Amino acid sequence: MLGKITIYRQDAKAQRKFLLNLRAFAPLRFMFFVLPLLAAATVAHAGLTIEIVGSGATQIPVAIVPFAQENILSQSITGVVGADLARSGLFKMVDTAGIVPAPSQPNDIRYPDFRSRGADAIVIGNLAPQPDGKLNVQFRLMDAARQTQLAGLSYTIAPTQLRQTAHRIADVIYEKLTGDVGVFGTKIAYILKRGKRFELQVADADGFNPQTVLASNEPIISPAWSADGGKLAYVSFEQKKPVVYIQNLVNGQRRTLAAYKGNNSAPAWAPDGSRLAVVLTLEGHSQIYSLNADGSGLKRLTNSPLVDTEPNFSPDGQWIIFTSDRSGGPQVYRMPASGGAASRLTFEGSYNVTPRFAPDGKSFAFIQRSNGNFNVAVQDIATGQVQVLTDTRLDESPSFAPNGRMILYATEIRGRGTLAAVSSDGRVKQRLSEMSGDVREPAWGPLVK
Repeated sequence: MLGKITIYRQDAKAQRKFLLNLRAFAPLRFMFFVLPLLAAATVAHAGLTIEIVGSGATQIPVAIVPFAQENILSQSITGVVGADLARSGLFKMVDTAGIVPAPSQPNDIRYPDFRSRGADAIVIGNLAPQPDGKLNVQFRLMDAARQTQLAGLSYTIAPTQLRQTAHRIADVIYEKLTGDVGVFGTKIAYILKRGKRFELQVADADGFNPQTVLASNEPIISPAWSADGGKLAYVSFEQKKPVVYIQNLVNGQRRTLAAYKGNNSAPAWAPDGSRLAVVLTLEGHSQIYSLNADGSGLKRLTNSPLVDTEPNFSPDGQWIIFTSDRSGGPQVYRMPASGGAASRLTFEGSYNVTPRFAPDGKSFAFIQRSNGNFNVAVQDIATGQVQVLTDTRLDESPSFAPNGRMILYATEIRGRGTLAAVSSDGRVKQRLSEMSGDVREPAWGPLVK
């Protein structure tokens, strides 16, 4: 079934089974279309609903006061900010009901009212409609103990930009109070399967505003973001075999990257966007190749007698980690990005697949099989220390958030494919469910400035 794509991708015999199983979902005729992501007209709604099932060891208590004139809007901007902070697991929302009058400027704040409720930080703001139909949004983050301002920004936006502006505000608050970069304003990509229909979708990191980039009655797998967030590489079976495409998310244009004899799969972008690694069976069994982003310059990087697959570039572009069964079972290896000798990284357990570098390049996430379960794990490259982060049964496709604090992955709950996220220390856990179908193959998009 589709949910076992990455699990069954590791050796030649199982890979053939994986491809045949995927084809079993597809009818003889296929429907296919592509939409430009930013030009597609969609309703702002939640495609994925998030359930928080774990939180951090310590949480920062934050009071978010509804912004002045927010009631004129159909969307609560402070509601989005609060939801972002709450789902990170690092913040505790302090109830502001009954604080009258509600402050919107620093001089309006009666700090004892907030300190008595345990707030360490206070968020206030206001909205002002402009003559041209735009909105001016101002917010301030205040230190409740020192009674000083920690941050304050003003945005003039179109009403359609309210949610994205709320995510920006949440990012600023997150950064000021934790010291880490916020990722609430980023995007995620994933595959949604409804009946016989496969959809490559892109949504906000909180699951809202899902937009269909590609739809087909043939399988779509392995979405991979370019570093600038403007393109997705993916594999489509519309030609009755796996072919790698690159999709421009702004104008909807797409082109074929790899359509060689045999299978073309597992695209991975180099950090500078100049080239990609792909897995081809061009010369027999699956091996890793590189090629330029325009499809030229094909070069074979691995030359092993067995299967090499699932490449992933290090953040500095110097290394590629990948899965290989050259040692008798699937394990994680590392080689120079230009090819050459590979060294084995995983030794704990007999089945370790789908490695993905952390944004700092010091560790990697992967799927480890233990006692019949497939779980997300993280390994420190320098020490080799492994930490298993999840306790579900059929996890796949781990993908780091751009700040390295969360890992998005797919799993199966009650027979349905769903997305989940876990913090890199295993304490914060989320589930992102879609009521109308199975969700698989997630990829967390980059920070876009």
